[in-house]
Amino acid sequence: MDKFNRRLVRVTKEHANEAKDLLKLMGVPYVEAPCEAEAQCAALVKAGKVYATATEDMDALTFGSTVLLRHLTFSEARKMPVKEFHYSKILEGFGLTSKEFIDLCILLGCDYCDSIKGIGPKRAIELIDSYRDIETILENIDRQKYTIPEGWNYQVARELFVNPEVADAAEIELKWTEPDEEGLVKYLCGDRQFNEDRVRSGAKKILKSKQSQTQGRLDSFFKVLPSAGTTPKRKAVDDKKNAQQKKAKGAAGGAKGGRRPR
Repeated sequence: MDKFNRRLVRVTKEHANEAKDLLKLMGVPYVEAPCEAEAQCAALVKAGKVYATATEDMDALTFGSTVLLRHLTFSEARKMPVKEFHYSKILEGFGLTSKEFIDLCILLGCDYCDSIKGIGPKRAIELIDSYRDIETILENIDRQKYTIPEGWNYQVARELFVNPEVADAAEIELKWTEPDEEGLVKYLCGDRQFNEDRVRSGAKKILKSKQSQTQGRLDSFFKVLPSAGTTPKRKAVDDKKNAQQKKAKGAAGGAKGGRRPR
């Protein structure tokens, strides 16, 4: 316990205020969520204020975010492609309504209540397919086999997903401004001991990206990785083989073109 306790990072109010100060100096807009961050992000996506919610927490879909991005901040060294999930396609694939999907997520386990002991992902989907909501499931499952938590407050969890506490997205304006280079240097260097050259370089990169006349597609920022089923090693072998075949064809074409009829 001591070993893992030393690895913990405890985020304080002071840390949050420092992050907000830094974002202001960078010219990056931010929104303070009154409750769950994923719920607020989902509200912004549904209102058309942003394109997607980028998080590793799948609860963003339960809150109704129309688009979810995972692995957005993973380093390229980990070879993890950014994954994009569309809420409408997920509902279509499962054959569920939004309410049924929320009940499925509660059965699978969420932050707001315990799950039913003995019900895993496969059984949860089977039960939702058969009975369509938690109330009907509770009326039909074998309570000797599946242990219902005492005072199970699934209704409260459901309400939190359906009507979360969020700031009104219609009143939120996300406006990017130019970075304050001197302010960033003053804030990050000195006591915080950041390298001044790196800070100034970073500020100039932000400014350059803002001054670009055209906005690139989201996928232009990420390295395109092999399609599913193709490993990087296999792709390298295929690329080498293709290059050898092209080289052989080129040599054959050159030899053929250089011959003179007798």
